[in-house]
Amino acid sequence: MDNTTTRKGLRATGGKRLSLLTGALLALGMGPAHAVSFSQGDATLDINGTINGFYSHRSAESGGVKTTNSALTNGLLPGWINFVFTTKVDGLDIKAHVGFAPGINDKSDVVGLPSDPGCGGATGCDSPFTQIDTRNLYFQFGNAEWGTIKFGRDIGLFGQKIILSDMTLLGLGGNSYASTPFNTTFGMIGHGYMYTGFQPQITYTTPTKGGLSASFGIFDPNKFAGSETKDPGFQAMANYDWEAGTAKGSVWLGAVHQRTSGTGSFNASGFELGAKVGIGAFEAVAYGFDASGLGLSTVGAMYFSPFAKTDGKGYFLQGTYTVGKTKFGLNFGENRDRGGLLADTNKFRSATVGVYHSLNKYITLVGEYNQEKGEGSDIFPGDLKTRTISLGGILFF
Repeated sequence: MDNTTTRKGLRATGGKRLSLLTGALLALGMGPAHAVSFSQGDATLDINGTINGFYSHRSAESGGVKTTNSALTNGLLPGWINFVFTTKVDGLDIKAHVGFAPGINDKSDVVGLPSDPGCGGATGCDSPFTQIDTRNLYFQFGNAEWGTIKFGRDIGLFGQKIILSDMTLLGLGGNSYASTPFNTTFGMIGHGYMYTGFQPQITYTTPTKGGLSASFGIFDPNKFAGSETKDPGFQAMANYDWEAGTAKGSVWLGAVHQRTSGTGSFNASGFELGAKVGIGAFEAVAYGFDASGLGLSTVGAMYFSPFAKTDGKGYFLQGTYTVGKTKFGLNFGENRDRGGLLADTNKFRSATVGVYHSLNKYITLVGEYNQEKGEGSDIFPGDLKTRTISLGGILFF
């Protein structure tokens, strides 16, 4: 490679140099990330990533029992380091992306010592939670005339745009499921939408025509409902973007389907509809989904099913307003599960008030207040109420 290292804003995807994290950053209007780029001949390698840390103070009440705790933790995002290779050969835009996502937390009870990696879940022996998660490992090729095809592991289609629109992506949000810890909190996952996850896939994305584009593909089948699946999963998303003067927006429709096999087999499917509209400094997001057999939406996991066909649905609303370098936001969402082996309708809702201040082009300082409430005898016996205050920051480079 040559001896010149340059810093430059990353451009839109489809063979261009926009990482997932940069896309999330731009979606939240926090300004462009910057990469260190190396070029030789017709090839470029960008290196970019993010690091964050938060202080969280949480109070919870369930079944009349009150607890209070605090933690130093990652937010909804883990750390991330991305290596993105791009080139153009014979009229094709080619891209390869390798992304590793470490975290700052560990389940070891002894400060300064890691937990035993050979535990295997044995009593009194904790497996490590400072693992490095390989989230991105794919290559793609295509052009503006016939579209792009992707092979490998990357973010899913169903539920993708809503998590990238969630303001708590830069913060912490709710953390009821983060006490393990998981190296991430859950943000608004499980309170308005299900987690898309990073999944092995072969997907095709059409060219963008008049603001309209679509993606669809086959995905690695998931083992759930007690049986191994023999057919791949299918996901699709259609998206329309527009911009007129100071107003801009996006509307999307997504779908997911997978057939289980073996005893008690069934079809698992889900549909989603979302919209994001910005006028000047104000932006609003509205979203809803309806699912059958996908899993327990109240824990946010798409294929975590209680060995029976559970129905889930949810909605999410968010409004943000930017003054100078500071974004103020409020969101609210709720998921509901019923049917299958559930004896009750279980509900999990959450609301977050957040302040996100762009200190400079790399660092954003974050303050959030979150309330969660879980109801339902199956998942939340005795109900659950939590309040969380979090302060911290995130750096993109």
